Amino acid sequence: MSDILTQDERVANMTQDSLFGVHGAALTIRAQRLAVLASNIANAATPGYKARDIDFSQALAAAESGRNRADAIAEATLYRTPSSASLDGNTVEISTEQTMFAENALQYRTTLAFIDARINGLRRALKGE
Repeated sequence: MSDILTQDERVANMTQDSLFGVHGAALTIRAQRLAVLASNIANAATPGYKARDIDFSQALAAAESGRNRADAIAEATLYRTPSSASLDGNTVEISTEQTMFAENALQYRTTLAFIDARINGLRRALKGE
């Protein structure tokens, strides 16, 4: 994992950050978290599977400090500790995963709405409205 960004990555991040603020990074992290939670749900019956989750606050703080978003997400991805042990070593608790997935999906849609509003505002400004 590298903390060094290429010039193109720095320009892309600066452009996206100046247009969307924290919402650009938040959307990326929330999308990745949806994928991790979906993987947990899909592997609920896989013996030995270890449930993972992304610490959203940690990943966002790292991304906001200028770190590469992929590295920030990777470092904030942790194994979930189950409340009850499974005999086959699987740590997925389906009700917990489904709840987390639904909450994150709602937060993803909210973040997307903020970005959409920003794009619509820029569109109106460009049209002179």
